Amino acid sequence: MKVYEKSHKLDHVCYDIRGPIMDEAQKMIRGGEDILKLNIGNPAYFGFKCPDEIVDYMARCLPDTEGYSDSKGKVSAREAIMNYCKEKNIPNVDIDDIYTGNGVSELIGICMQGLLDDGDEMLVPSPDYPLWTASVTLAGGKAVHYICDEESNWYPDIADLAKKITPKTKGIVVINPNNPTGALYPKEILEQIVELAREHELILFADEIYDRLVLDGAEHVALASLAPDLMTVCLNGLSKSHLAAGYRCGWMCLAGNKTNCKGYIEGINLLSAMRLCSNVPAQSIIPISLEMREATNSLLVPGGRVYEQRECVYKLLNDIPGISCVKPQAAFYIFPKMDTAKFNIKDDEQFALDLLKQAKILITHGGGFHWNEPDHFRVVFLPDVSMLRTACQRFARFFSTYKQR
Repeated sequence: MKVYEKSHKLDHVCYDIRGPIMDEAQKMIRGGEDILKLNIGNPAYFGFKCPDEIVDYMARCLPDTEGYSDSKGKVSAREAIMNYCKEKNIPNVDIDDIYTGNGVSELIGICMQGLLDDGDEMLVPSPDYPLWTASVTLAGGKAVHYICDEESNWYPDIADLAKKITPKTKGIVVINPNNPTGALYPKEILEQIVELAREHELILFADEIYDRLVLDGAEHVALASLAPDLMTVCLNGLSKSHLAAGYRCGWMCLAGNKTNCKGYIEGINLLSAMRLCSNVPAQSIIPISLEMREATNSLLVPGGRVYEQRECVYKLLNDIPGISCVKPQAAFYIFPKMDTAKFNIKDDEQFALDLLKQAKILITHGGGFHWNEPDHFRVVFLPDVSMLRTACQRFARFFSTYKQR
């Protein structure tokens, strides 16, 4: 009898959904303990609701959205996405260059599977959104992590990125706005990344799911808008900006110069067709949603919920001795740094487990985002200000006595 052993390909690539920390959290919850969950960016869990107009529109469309759509998606949805690309100055995107997906997560897997052969390398940021590393690994490739520099507002370290390019490198992943740091990259940094891709003839992958969740009056620059002569795979969706997590409504656009990528595009088309199509009812809300981008703008300005939660958690975490934070400018994550000497931290996964057991707070440790030092963790600041104050009080009590054994 053939024995199927456990695959180790995903060991250490996706901590948010598996491992001893989540196992312990589930055990504590089943035992009736009240856990503050600051580990996952799910707006609905914290009382955010998708706008009623969008929900009602989807309900009205249900009778007309039975059955499969074209594998790339409904024409109306792709036309709306094409118009959005024009607004963002994303070049050379026709309707046939657009693919709807069951969330961006599915599309990340497709664009990696279509490109990578065994041994190919993909440059992925550190810290990263771990699904990128997982998807590269599952496709047979190797994720090579380039450093984002905390001392420079978590912007990519261009010198580190440059020295990690090899003949095996196929592309550069850019997560902007960034998860887990909340950084928003300036045009100058993006231009330097584009120049490296141009020099080495690499494909750019722009994960821009948070591009409409930008604070402080800043502006997001689409990576593809700076690279008309290169191919950029642009990924976006409604889960965050329109509070539609769970609707599984994402899209991918192939932008720029696709002349030398015909074989890759054929692979993407085949993989897209193999899953038949994405969620058709969710596709129906793309046009109305992209016409309602102002629906969540009020959350991002002074007095708005996301803005005030950012201000609260940034101040209270920085007030804790031994903890420091760079102020996030987008999304709803902050990535605090711990003084490892003060707390004797050698293992950040053990720290997260100790925090869970002692303070009843669930976070994701820095290693879960492929950060090599045991000195960071991510906090999701979606809970309301009252809950964040409670969480920060627990953090303060925990760190006031914590010494890792």
